[in-house]
Amino acid sequence: MSDYQSYTKGHPAEVKVLTRRFGVPNSASIDVSIEHDGYKALKKALEMGPEAVINEVKNSGLRGRGGAGFNTGMKWSFVPKNVPKPKYIVCNADESEPGTCKDRPLMEYDPHQVIEGIIIGGFAIGAHQGYMYVRGEYRYLLDIVDRAIEEAYQRGYLGKNILGSGFDFDLATHTGAGAYECGEETALLNSLEGLRGYPRVKPPFPAVVGLYGCPTIINNVETLSNVPAILLMGAEAYAKLGTPKNGGTRLFCLSGHINRPGVYELPMGFPLRRMIEEVGGGIPGGKKLKCVIPGGSSCPVLTAGEIDVPMDFDSLARIGSMLGSGGVVVMDEDTCMVKALLRIERFYAHESCGWCIPCREGTAWLQALLTRFHDGEGIAQDPDTALDVSFNILGKTLCPLGDAAALPAISILKKFRSEFEEHLKLGACPYERKAVAVG
Repeated sequence: MSDYQSYTKGHPAEVKVLTRRFGVPNSASIDVSIEHDGYKALKKALEMGPEAVINEVKNSGLRGRGGAGFNTGMKWSFVPKNVPKPKYIVCNADESEPGTCKDRPLMEYDPHQVIEGIIIGGFAIGAHQGYMYVRGEYRYLLDIVDRAIEEAYQRGYLGKNILGSGFDFDLATHTGAGAYECGEETALLNSLEGLRGYPRVKPPFPAVVGLYGCPTIINNVETLSNVPAILLMGAEAYAKLGTPKNGGTRLFCLSGHINRPGVYELPMGFPLRRMIEEVGGGIPGGKKLKCVIPGGSSCPVLTAGEIDVPMDFDSLARIGSMLGSGGVVVMDEDTCMVKALLRIERFYAHESCGWCIPCREGTAWLQALLTRFHDGEGIAQDPDTALDVSFNILGKTLCPLGDAAALPAISILKKFRSEFEEHLKLGACPYERKAVAVG
């Protein structure tokens, strides 16, 4: 999806907040942004004052769109106010979660929206320097974002004495090298400092000891892109777009076995069944649904019988899964769940930084076991061994990458145990055998 039409054909259920300028010619330019309310929220923030901005964001119900889902305003409030050290705000643009592709269009089609959000966030916490840490594979976006930053400097929205307020703020981009691990906030900070992208021990948390040992806030692109809309709409109106404690809209990335894949902006709490059947147009070929990954590959899968659920953080947590990064991956009845899990574990084994033994060794073991098992050389104990390995990774690593590998493994091994038994019985993948027979 590389043109405007892909993001603007939309669906009647969509609520255009973050994507309201998508489809407007030359939407990445500052002139177009200003014509459509760009930087009005910054002016309002400078008049409101830092504490009022934090409270407005807190009351909006905006929760981090990177995966953890923590209240954004609350996170900002943790930054100590009277410290001699400088403060920093970092935009995590290291979008690397499989199944997720929503930060890219925000940077490509409306970079000034996220830049405005970063400046407002910096003002709220008392930071005078911000960084955008951009995924290594998104290098072409650096040109777009750097051009937008230059335009913001030229118009007085960045630099010294912004809009005559006395507030100074500078912003720069920094590219990663394509490491999934650097999407974790402390590994990102190490990378930004020029160190190897290993996670740090927490506590202390970055809000107190972050970049260069100074108080730092890290939010992702989608989170910060919401901030201008919150100030323009007001916290109450924004919160009402979603469900209690889950304010606003969400960019959902629909992919997999779906008739209309794409990025859709829907209210928080939008029903998953409607998302698949109405927004996504159902499954190609009239096939039945087998399962759904609701928020990127690190989330426990939902079976076809579990999709009557609102897509918000709390509702998914209640049924044992997560909203994560909003990457909704649909799998039809002909999907081999053994192979699906192998693909997931191969990714995490490759992306493990190796810092924690349970993650480094456990993901490699899972990959090796599942490879052998899918190739028809499995033994009866393998599913239980894979579960045991997964539980020995879960909760035992410095960062969530280990959990990201363990959680989908546990859910698939438990919910689709019969498929593992069928592989053992046949000594081969039944789905591949079926495909050969049909072909």
